[in-house]
Amino acid sequence: MEDFQSAYQEEKARLDRTLDTIDKELVRLRGIPVYTGHDYTEQVLEAGRDQQRRQLSQSGQEPYFGRLDFEEKGGTRTPLYIGKVGVGGETAQPIVIDWRAPVASLFYSFTGGDSAVYEAPEGLIEGLVYLKRNIVIRKQILERVVDTYNSEEEGPAVSDEFLLYRLGENKDNKLRDIVSTIQAEQDQIIRAGRNSALIIQGVAGSGKTTVALHRLAYLLYQYKEQISAGKMIIFAPNRMFINYISEVLPELGVGDIQQNTFSDWASNVLGLDEAPSDGPEALTEWFDHRSQNRLDDHELPGRFKGSLLFRDLLDQFVQQLEAACLPEEDFMPWDGAKLPLTTIKLWYEEEYKPYPLARRKERVLARIHRWVEMELKGAPSAAALKERKSRAAQREKAYAKKWPDLSPLPLYKAFIGAKKMQGLQLENMGAGIPKSILKVTQANLKKNIIKEEDLPALLYLFTRVDEIDGNLRFDHIVIDEAQDFSPFQIAVLDRFCKGHSFTILGDLSQGIHYYKGVREWNEMQVLFKPEETAYFALTRSYRSTMEIISFANNILRQGVGTDLLAVPVFRSADPVKVIKASGAERLPVIRRALDRIQKGPYKTAALLTRNLNDAQQLHKELSGLGYDLNLIDGRKSEYEGGISVLPVYLSKGLEFDAVMVTDVDEEYYGQQDAKLLYVGATRALHELWLLHGEKLPAYVTVDDPEIAVTAWPEN
Repeated sequence: MEDFQSAYQEEKARLDRTLDTIDKELVRLRGIPVYTGHDYTEQVLEAGRDQQRRQLSQSGQEPYFGRLDFEEKGGTRTPLYIGKVGVGGETAQPIVIDWRAPVASLFYSFTGGDSAVYEAPEGLIEGLVYLKRNIVIRKQILERVVDTYNSEEEGPAVSDEFLLYRLGENKDNKLRDIVSTIQAEQDQIIRAGRNSALIIQGVAGSGKTTVALHRLAYLLYQYKEQISAGKMIIFAPNRMFINYISEVLPELGVGDIQQNTFSDWASNVLGLDEAPSDGPEALTEWFDHRSQNRLDDHELPGRFKGSLLFRDLLDQFVQQLEAACLPEEDFMPWDGAKLPLTTIKLWYEEEYKPYPLARRKERVLARIHRWVEMELKGAPSAAALKERKSRAAQREKAYAKKWPDLSPLPLYKAFIGAKKMQGLQLENMGAGIPKSILKVTQANLKKNIIKEEDLPALLYLFTRVDEIDGNLRFDHIVIDEAQDFSPFQIAVLDRFCKGHSFTILGDLSQGIHYYKGVREWNEMQVLFKPEETAYFALTRSYRSTMEIISFANNILRQGVGTDLLAVPVFRSADPVKVIKASGAERLPVIRRALDRIQKGPYKTAALLTRNLNDAQQLHKELSGLGYDLNLIDGRKSEYEGGISVLPVYLSKGLEFDAVMVTDVDEEYYGQQDAKLLYVGATRALHELWLLHGEKLPAYVTVDDPEIAVTAWPEN
């Protein structure tokens, strides 16, 4: 106890000195008039001062979260304080070291031992770690001091006490940063080099989304001269998820990073009036047990149109288009003047060949116009000049119309066979497309209906025939829930990305969208050279209790047949409740459970139904009984916290203090839907309920009373 009091008083005095230094520096910086002139040097200096003001203001409430006592080889023992933002001092040693700095990596990677090493710009730095201390400061008040390593004390090399303390906290309606509890395997991903495609397989609750967001903050710090926040983008599964993760980057002092869904972004690039999507109705149809078909992969539109085979067919189409695009005729601006086809072909096939097709077309037409202008100089009279100008303008316009429209949608319609392109005799590409997919796609395109599955092809045609504007190129791309992306989507995005700089993260065990996405990560890995990609597996789950993770692992083991199982952090709570409640007894049981949850300490809870119709009906019934519930139906762009009712497939990526999954019956959650139940079960942090009817799915077992029980809790 004395040691704790001594440590607390030491840190309290250090905090007071730090806050005093920050306050004085802020006063000094705020006393300097803001420069608004046009001198470039002064503008740069003002930008630096403004950044310092913002960083110090941010640091003033919670200046640091950790302390590491490190002795570099040949040096002296130095206490290093780690925070979200670095704070300089009067000496060479900063008051607070930015968590992204090289030496700060020791705070995350050190797991005990005689020595520690970190990588700095000047090479590997070796030394000794004497103390690793977690510090909780909220609103300038020192709340907690926990030593997770002390070389002078006996005990575990590195204790998980502080991690367990943070994991035990209840959730609100936003994802939060984990900068004070980043684990060694997560830090390795965060600090990986930028010019590679990182593919991260992470079990539910492994923190993969948060790790990816921290990686963005790290890349901006490490490569600040080479990349910018505005040239980064996060592709999220839906708009509500974007809102859910919206506060992590600002907490880390990072702004301006684009966050979007693939559908919305692609539609904006293509200039579509409305973004196509797998809307609530379409998803309900897919996930309703009555419409679960078992089509082969090549018969599923999303799988086929997302395949590299589909991309190869488009490549063949573009090659034919290039060969047939040029009108096979001389150009005659007026009678007696002729630009031979051989000359035009020379321009098209040789001089402008390095350019994409649309730019070649543009340059050939511009070259013809310049030739016409030169020829006009030989007009014998003003009257002849006027007549030739008029005639030439008409014939240039008519000649340009003989070229095909090279915008993506007309090209895609021609490729699918939904529309013929004037003057072009192209081989029918439909021979390589399954007839069932071809027929439906042709019918849709004739009605100008574009499906989400068509977007990769439209984008690919855009990149093949036109130049990508610099404003559309990214320095880095993050793709969340990447198991629902297709290889073709990744290949298209790579054309918009510099240096194959990707963070691709997901969980194959949560691949509930049977009709699209990937089944194995090598479907994406083959898109990159071996030296351009790296694979990481995050197997440790920090979200749920041991009981919930063990229960969910059993679903994977017996229902999915996978070895991608989660390793729990030692955090124990109540067993999973598997309660029989169907028919007339279903609603009273839900009410009883809700009342119990509301009396507890939880901030968030979820009722997960099998489909949207069930969610709407349950929300209506419970709201009529006076419960304050949020219905999540796929249309909202904001997650509001509290108690939510939603179909299980819309819960992916979210987490709640307590979760109740309804109608867990063989009829609704058969073997083919084990992944769906796994998603539902792993949304819970502290408490999980499953309600079922007469027959549970065969893969759901309650053999171990320490993991799952079938009786009501006593209190």
